[in-house]
Amino acid sequence: QRQLVESGGGLVQPGGALTLSCAASGFTWNYYHIAWFRQAPGKERERLSCISAIDGTTYYADSVKGRFTISRDNAKNTAYLQMNNLKPEDTALYYCAADRSSCFVTFNFRGQGTQVTVSS
Repeated sequence: QRQLVESGGGLVQPGGALTLSCAASGFTWNYYHIAWFRQAPGKERERLSCISAIDGTTYYADSVKGRFTISRDNAKNTAYLQMNNLKPEDTALYYCAADRSSCFVTFNFRGQGTQVTVSS
C-alpha cells in the first residue's frame, strides 16, 4: 500500500524556520514528482512547490519563493520542505503529494499533513 507521511510541523515564532519531511513507502519513489501544498482554515488549497522526478527541477509559488526550498533524497524515499522567515500567514496544514505525470497536474495521492503554526 502506497503511503506518504509528513512530519516536522509545529509552533514557531515569526521569522523562524522549520523543515518538513515527507516519507514515502509502497511505490517506486524515483518515478514520482513530489509537491508540497498547504491549506488554511477557510482557504483553498495552495500549491507551494514541486520537484521533478526527471531532473530535480524545482518550482515555487510566488508566496514562498525565496523563503522555502524543496528537495528530495531518493536514497531515503523522502522529500523535504525547508521553510525560512516564516510569517503568521504561513499557518496551515502542510502536506506532500506525489504523481507520476508531471508537476503540473492535480495531485490526488497525498499524505495526511502536518500542522504549522506561526505565532508569537
